[in-house]
Amino acid sequence: MVFTGPSPAPPIGSAPPVPDEIATFALAALAGDPGWRRPVIVEQELLILTTRGHGDAELDFHLLPCRPGTLLRVRAGQALRCAGPQFDATVVSWDPEALRGFDVDPDAPVTWRQLAGEDEDAVITEVSQLAVDCQRHPDDRTARALLRHQLAVLLLRLTLAGADRPTPRPEDETFHRFRQEVEHRYPHTRRVEDYAADLRCSVRTLTRASLAVTGRSAKQVIDERVALQAGRLLAATDQPIAQIGRQLGFSEPTNFGRFFTREVGVSPGAFRAARDHRATGRVVRPRPPVEPTGANVGGRFRAGALGEAANGGHAGPSGSPTGPARGTGRA
Repeated sequence: MVFTGPSPAPPIGSAPPVPDEIATFALAALAGDPGWRRPVIVEQELLILTTRGHGDAELDFHLLPCRPGTLLRVRAGQALRCAGPQFDATVVSWDPEALRGFDVDPDAPVTWRQLAGEDEDAVITEVSQLAVDCQRHPDDRTARALLRHQLAVLLLRLTLAGADRPTPRPEDETFHRFRQEVEHRYPHTRRVEDYAADLRCSVRTLTRASLAVTGRSAKQVIDERVALQAGRLLAATDQPIAQIGRQLGFSEPTNFGRFFTREVGVSPGAFRAARDHRATGRVVRPRPPVEPTGANVGGRFRAGALGEAANGGHAGPSGSPTGPARGTGRA
């Protein structure tokens, strides 16, 4: 095992840039400040394996309970805050280019999973070895090839561990393509007709697929994605509210304010004012992320009590790693 202390805290509002193609480090290195006073917007693809203690990770304003053996899949761009520090975890980060040429779907692992039994042992072993090799080997071609293969094996194990998913339906593929298009174009258009034209299908087809996968219309999915990004920027940055609105396609601050209040239930100013509060009482949060389509595409914000886990709850066998696998390194 490799043990390291926390890295220096970066400026509030962004996770520390990791220049390495693949790296492992302690959870504390992601904190925008020592107490996670605000969320940070994650810049790389992450797996977070809890190694010790108990606590909550707040991912895109959802509370996800963490204990030894809990694994989180965090996508670049998501807002992360870990209440505490009440638990330790090993973070595996990578650049998407690290998986080029591998037949592996990095979005296959679900957002939250409580590992147990042989799955837990295998994942702990893979993460531990990855942490060791990140630090042991120099940054050369052979070392990069080794770490790329190790990362691919880790993701494949997680894919197999979640292989009991329902058989995909035709609507799933349509929604997947729609979601990808929304990720690229949501700051520029919220018109379903524009997405339907790009995907060469009808508005009715997109709406039917969205309803089948999420229970919301295509228009709601788009608006919820815009609202989610607004919430991320309001909570994790100090950008002026009017600038955030312009960034998301609103020419007038009043239009952005009305849109956000309609989607979230509170004004942008009130949402930002609440960002420094601990996760107690009532907060504004969206519905659980859509699974298994990957990143949190949308989810209507609403005021509600904390303590409900995303992704349909967190019941499962408890697991305990053989020890913390914490390290730093690069590929």
